[in-house]
Amino acid sequence: QVQLVESGGGLVQAGGSLRLSCAASGRLFSINAMGWYRQAPGKQRELVATVTSGGSTNYADSVKGRFTISRDNTKNTVYLQMNSLKPEDTAVYYCNGITIGYTWGQGTQVTVSS
Repeated sequence: QVQLVESGGGLVQAGGSLRLSCAASGRLFSINAMGWYRQAPGKQRELVATVTSGGSTNYADSVKGRFTISRDNTKNTVYLQMNSLKPEDTAVYYCNGITIGYTWGQGTQVTVSS
């Protein structure tokens, strides 16, 4: 069973940057498209970025041009580089498979102060 462990969140001022990491156990990671999601208090979880097994990426309009998703299949890890952070980016961030879904991890809290 694949386990997902997110890390790298924290408190940052508006305009700052953070890099999130998601380490996945399991053999199918390299063939699975992966995504970063976020859930703000009182809101539904939303998909913000995806990366295919071949490295093609896609972004929600709200983060396009500021966030970059990438993956290292040799380390079973997917990353989310977040620049020019805004208070509305405050949320718990999760990763999960797109083609094959896994059990959700605990997420990592990102808080952006104004």
